[in-house]
Parts: sequence; C-alpha cells; structure tokens
Amino acid sequence: MKQRALWSAVLIAVLAMSGCGSASGPKEADKGSNGGKLVVWDWKSGDATAASYIKKAKADFAKSHPDTTVEFVAQPFEQYYTLLGAAIQAGKGPDVMLFNGGGQIRDRVDSLVAIDEYIAGDKQRLAGWDAFGKAGKTYAAPVTLQGHPIYYNKALYKKAGLNPDSPPRTWTEFLANCAAIAKAGAKCFGQGNKEGIGIQFFMSGLGSGILTPKEYDDWIAGKRDWQAPGVKRLFQLWKEVSDAGLNTDGANSTAMFNDAFAQFQSGKAAHMIGLMSDIGHWKDFNEFLKPENVGVMIAPVVTDGATPSLPYDGGIGYAVAKWTKDPKLAADLVRSLTSTDALASFYADAGAIASDTTIDVSTAGPAVATIVADLKSGKPALHVALSSKTIDLMGRLSQQLISGSVTVDEALKQLAASDKPA
Repeated sequence: MKQRALWSAVLIAVLAMSGCGSASGPKEADKGSNGGKLVVWDWKSGDATAASYIKKAKADFAKSHPDTTVEFVAQPFEQYYTLLGAAIQAGKGPDVMLFNGGGQIRDRVDSLVAIDEYIAGDKQRLAGWDAFGKAGKTYAAPVTLQGHPIYYNKALYKKAGLNPDSPPRTWTEFLANCAAIAKAGAKCFGQGNKEGIGIQFFMSGLGSGILTPKEYDDWIAGKRDWQAPGVKRLFQLWKEVSDAGLNTDGANSTAMFNDAFAQFQSGKAAHMIGLMSDIGHWKDFNEFLKPENVGVMIAPVVTDGATPSLPYDGGIGYAVAKWTKDPKLAADLVRSLTSTDALASFYADAGAIASDTTIDVSTAGPAVATIVADLKSGKPALHVALSSKTIDLMGRLSQQLISGSVTVDEALKQLAASDKPA
C-alpha cells in the first residue's frame, strides 16, 4: 500500500510538472475530451521555425471545425516521454500527441487509436508510414521523413588536399582521408554521446556499409542475430573509432543536441552523421558552412558485399489518444497537421524533409538534392527497429564501450537478452 501511495504521489507530481513553461497542464488537457477543445502535446510547436506550420495546420482544421478550439502544449523534449508516460498511466491527458517513429510509439500503441479508417485518403501522398505502425495497424500520420545522412565539410576536404567531390567509397579510403584531415587540424567525426544517442546515429548512418544485405534485412524484419559477423563488426568499429581518436574529444560528455553538431559546423570535424530533418541537418549546416561546402555521402563499405544506402523512416508523427471522446475529430486534426500547405511551410522554415512527396525541394541546394535522390534506394534505419528499452540499454553500453568498462562481447550479450520478445 505504501508503494502504491508513493507511486500515486509521484504521478501527480509529474503530471503537475507538465504545465511548467507551457500554456496548460493536464488539468486543462482533460478539457480536450469534451469535443469543444482539442489539446496537443509535442516538442515542436514552441519553435519559431514551426510557427507557420502550426498556424497553417490550425487554419486548415478550422475550415471544417470552426467551433473547436485547438491548444498546443510544447513540452521540453528531454522530459517529453516521461511526462507522456505519466499521462498514459493516469489514462488522461492530451487528445493528440507527437511521437518519434519506431520504438517510442510502438511501445505505447495500447494507449492510442488505430487511425487507418481516417487517413486512407493520405496513404499515397505521404511517405514514412511503416515507422508508425504495429501488427498491421497505423497509429500516427508521418509529418517528416527522418534519416541519418553522413555529412562532410567540403572546405575541410580541400584544406586536407582531398577531392571534395569524390567522398570515400570504402572504409580503407575513409581512414586514409581521416589521416589527411588530422594533419589539417580537424577530427574525422563530430560525436556526442552524453545521452547515449551517438550510437544510434553511428549504427544507422554506417550500418548499411557494415552489415551484409541479409543481415540488414533480417534485422529490420525482427530476426536479429546479435552475434552475426556484421553486427559484431559494427560495435567493434564504434569502439575502434573512439580508441583511434577519430572522434571529437570527450564524446561521452558531449551532448549530441546541439554541441556535437556545433563542432561540425565550426570546422572542428570533417564528418557528421546527422539528421535530414528539423535539426542537425542540411539547413542548419548550410547556414554555417555555406551550401556549396555541405556534402552528403553514403556509408563507406566496411564488409565485402555490403550495399550502402540512405537509412530513413518516418520521422515524427501525430497520434490520437485512446481516451479522447471523439477520435474522428482528433484524427481530422492529425490530417490537418499533415496537410500539404502546412508541411510545405515546415519544409521551408525548419528544413524538414516532409512526408508529403508532392512538395518541391528543387531549390534547397545540393545536399538536400542528394538526400532526396537517395530516398529511392533507401532502407529503414537500423536503430528504429529496436524497442525503446533496448535503445536505452544500447546507449548506456555505448558509453561503457568508449570508457572501456565493458567489452563488445559482453555488450552484445546484454543487448540480445534485452531484444527478446516479452
């Protein structure tokens, strides 16, 4: 009984925190279930670069539902899933909520409404659906496509005497380039693993050059062999890169967002496995390095027979909470949040690679042109296939691999145990 009382007190405290710095907390969010008001939780609507996107989405929704008020509550990302988890435990909260694709949403589908019947008309126009589905049902509509291109600084390549228009195709060539870059006064990789996120970028950004096609396809299909040669090589390489001093200094004490990206933007590192939407991406890098100096390369081949490709999935998407009183109304808001006009603004202002395949990106510059061209042969990102539990464990183990407190074999054994179906 004492434990239950303690949990209740913690839950109430966490729910109360969700109103801090926001337009409302869960008490107001409960009003979203009365049909006259919908409340949305996300971590994007407070960003200046998302203002036009939100405005256009609300305007689109108002055309069909002029009497329904929509309120966006921007939560801090670092606390977002903790706050959301507390709301789910309480069985009440926002009507619509933002999710990352992959494990974060798949682990929580019991609290969401399957929206297939409401979004059938959007299936062909939008891409990235698979990241928001489970067991044949769809639980969110994709707003962006998210992937992990390998960016490189063409100006640093020139300084190091390398051809900026011919990035390395093999790991041997890549290491040779790194040696030349070191002589030019820069590190090979910008790296931030304070939150354990760096390993996710490394796995997905370089994985298609390390795993064989069968290993890759089996991994995505859920038939993961953590002792497969390519999988083991990937984790060995994570440690080798760190041990060889190819990363910027202090990876385990450097935040990916946004300290590691700043290292790349400032010319301290020649390569950065970044994102292709929203932040740490081509638009940010263009502003600091100039568009002509931002290159995009596919993963160098580490394993003979590997077929490098751009790793990408649906990035972020809005879902409907099971406790909302009018799922169709909430789903209509989700459709407005993925309308062409709204997503075009998100692309233009934030640099998001929107899920809407009809948006013209031809004027965005060479980096985004390369990314969009690579979408045709792209494959799902390796880390997105994992559960949030395994992702969290992998982050902790990746830090221990860098510090030398765990071996690759020990880490893989723990990850294999975590990845087993419950």
